[in-house]
Amino acid sequence: MRVVLIDDHALVRRGLEELLLSRKIEVVASTGNGKDGIDIVKDKDPDIVLLDIRMPQMNGLDVLTEMRSKGITTPVLMLTMSRDEQDLATALRNGAQGYLLKDMDPEELVPALQDAISGKNVVAKELIGSLTRIIQGKPEQEVPEPATPLSELTPREQEILTHIAQGESNKVIARALDITDGTVKLHVKSVLRKLGVHSRVEAAVIAVEHGMGGKKRVKTD
Repeated sequence: MRVVLIDDHALVRRGLEELLLSRKIEVVASTGNGKDGIDIVKDKDPDIVLLDIRMPQMNGLDVLTEMRSKGITTPVLMLTMSRDEQDLATALRNGAQGYLLKDMDPEELVPALQDAISGKNVVAKELIGSLTRIIQGKPEQEVPEPATPLSELTPREQEILTHIAQGESNKVIARALDITDGTVKLHVKSVLRKLGVHSRVEAAVIAVEHGMGGKKRVKTD
């Protein structure tokens, strides 16, 4: 696993580097400057980026937005002290793979990175309530209207999106619709592309905003 760190606090970067290196994870670069971070990610093409929010000159949310606008699709995990619901919503709507808090248990960081790289969305357990409110569409000012209408989705893609909004994995969706995991994966990829988003959480937000999915269900494989 190759990681880039973007955080303006040198002490935090040093601590993260030591933690990751002790787990045999390569830190290919670290920087305290957001603009430099964008260039580094583009040049180094890491497996994942750990990105702070509260940074001078260019904050992490702006860094994330610019990376996505430049076509950089590398998974990004926000790692911050901010528990602000608007920061969470903005990060997820602009393509973050997850949102973690700096006071998390260090032992939970590497599994979170692995989950994010595998395509799962990772949100700090302390913020699940905020995430639920966002998905339910309550903070309307924090969840902008999607640029691409749901009408562009095929009936099967809309069915897949409904299951995504209920929090179901590809395996569970495949069983429910009696299709293969690979077919579900292709449909999910098409749904994200048509909606103009980068993660299942973003797609779920859009779906619930348009009355799809209902309450989120918890299922196990």
